[in-house]
Amino acid sequence: MRMGCCAMLVTLFACSAGAQVEREFDGTVALQYVETQLAFGPRVPNSAGHRATGDWILEHLRATADSVEVQAWDHVTAAGDTLHLRNFIGRFRPDMPDRILYLAHWDTRPKADRSDNLGHQRMPVPGANDGASGVAVLLGVADVLNRNSPNYGVDLLFVDGEDYGDFGRNTDVLLGSTHYAESLDPAARKPLFAVVWDMVGDSDQRFPREPNSVRGAPEVVERVWQTAAALGYGSVFRDDTGAPMTDDHLPLQRVGIRAIDVIDFEYGPRNSYWHTTEDTLDKVSAESLQVVGDVAVALVR
Repeated sequence: MRMGCCAMLVTLFACSAGAQVEREFDGTVALQYVETQLAFGPRVPNSAGHRATGDWILEHLRATADSVEVQAWDHVTAAGDTLHLRNFIGRFRPDMPDRILYLAHWDTRPKADRSDNLGHQRMPVPGANDGASGVAVLLGVADVLNRNSPNYGVDLLFVDGEDYGDFGRNTDVLLGSTHYAESLDPAARKPLFAVVWDMVGDSDQRFPREPNSVRGAPEVVERVWQTAAALGYGSVFRDDTGAPMTDDHLPLQRVGIRAIDVIDFEYGPRNSYWHTTEDTLDKVSAESLQVVGDVAVALVR
């Protein structure tokens, strides 16, 4: 990272940690955004629910952001299927050279492969927490920034095709973040930092520090956790270290973006709701979305 960029990052961090931030984010509205996504049905690429959800996100961004970009492309899977995918980018203060990037994936997994019930393993994941919660936080942030512009440029990136394939073999996963990263101009100025918000709405909410984030952007992890503590959320953003995640921050790190992952991977008893048909609306709370939304807004203030 360039020295000038580092200096700006330090200044931004000092301001965000030291100030008392007025609560602007609305967790109740964010929960409604989760509910709306679930009403569309599973957001599996090429499905009707996927198309309708994408159109809804795009409509929301066009109503709130200063400018909107759609990245549309086709991806051929290892099985030979063609997926029609879209990333959406809502930009606030697009004229500002110093920018912050937030992202969440908006697709859902086609098969609930971790369900105990063998019949359920053929069914798609509803994706209340794994997908819809991060999208809801970003849409809520868009509402806030539409009312009161940030001090820095902010890009809200909704990535597609994160959860489609096989994480064990690293095939057909992280498609949207990889496409975004590979589409960047190598000579262009990079964001000051990036945060992935994934599985953030669990009503029993805990965020350990993710090891790939700590290795790849330790100063960003520190500032996010310090900001959360300053807001009174130190018991949620914990000082312990969790398991390393294969998530959308990794393609960004590979192209030199200081990206981290905010993720609560312990979802339900013994992680029993993740990638199952139990990832439903009743597992998500407005209070948890409020915590994450408050931190996200404070970081850009």
